[in-house]
Amino acid sequence: MSDAGKIGKRIHTFREKIDMTIDDLAERTGLPSSLIADIEDGTVSPALGIMVKISRALGQRVGTFMDDQVAKDPVITRSANRPEGVALHKGEVQGHYRYHVLGAGKADRHMEPFFITVTPTQEREKSSHEGEEFVIVISGTVELQYGKDTHLLGEGDTMYYNSLVPHCLSAVGGEAKIYAVIFTL
Repeated sequence: MSDAGKIGKRIHTFREKIDMTIDDLAERTGLPSSLIADIEDGTVSPALGIMVKISRALGQRVGTFMDDQVAKDPVITRSANRPEGVALHKGEVQGHYRYHVLGAGKADRHMEPFFITVTPTQEREKSSHEGEEFVIVISGTVELQYGKDTHLLGEGDTMYYNSLVPHCLSAVGGEAKIYAVIFTL
């Protein structure tokens, strides 16, 4: 089963466990019912902002839907063995983010750490969700659109922001690699 299929199946299971319909979940998240149905049947791999909205609406942390097994502390992820997931842009086409989950297995975590490869795209749709994000640019150049402001960041630069403010992170001039930590309240 694909990663999208596993995530979708877990969302479906948690949603049914609390006797919530797809329409109920759509209303709580502000997402279209059709997108949630596509996520649950594994045809769409949700972007991180969408996962945050779904997990909050179901009363779970994001990692609940991404982890395959529980590990004891410390959780160590070797760079050669990072599991990769791909986020779809607008829930329809191949996205420009390739996620590597770094906290998989840590059951009691409050943060979601990722290594992300960002490829350039003309699509720059802002998203917003509960929490905060901290990002370190490892290579390349990224553009952060945050509210009405735009910031360019290069290797070694960091950004830390409130995720409720509409934002979009894009690669500029070529592929960029970042570490990102998302904290949800």
